[in-house]
Amino acid sequence: MLISIILGSESDKAHAEKIVKVLAEFGVPYEIKVLSAHKVPELCFEYVKEMNKKADVVYITCAGRSNGLSGVISGSSVHPVIACPPFSDKADYLANIHSSVLMPSDTPAMTVADPQNAALAAVKILALKDKTLADKVAARIADVKGKFK
Repeated sequence: MLISIILGSESDKAHAEKIVKVLAEFGVPYEIKVLSAHKVPELCFEYVKEMNKKADVVYITCAGRSNGLSGVISGSSVHPVIACPPFSDKADYLANIHSSVLMPSDTPAMTVADPQNAALAAVKILALKDKTLADKVAARIADVKGKFK
């Protein structure tokens, strides 16, 4: 079981830390890689080829501007990809969200704008095959609902 967080550049690390914080709460193993789909696509392909040999992997890709990273990873991966683009303001958000939502055919990547929700989505995917993790997700849901009583 692994969440692979792939960044388009070093500048995306602060965004990834928001994701990592949630993964740590659930005790889910993760790794962070910096792999640019535009500058070093060959490294992306090599990494995905190795990850395809593993079970229970979910990718969270964090890339802004022209988000080729999510599509490149998804186009070769047997595992699910969640795009979670970083953004600094409304204009940056619009550019990044559109480049993440509009993936080419046969390169599905789910897009989740909020880093916490991207982490939770990845955890829920892994929880489909892990009862202990599913119980932790259920407890979190109950905790959130309990705050509304």
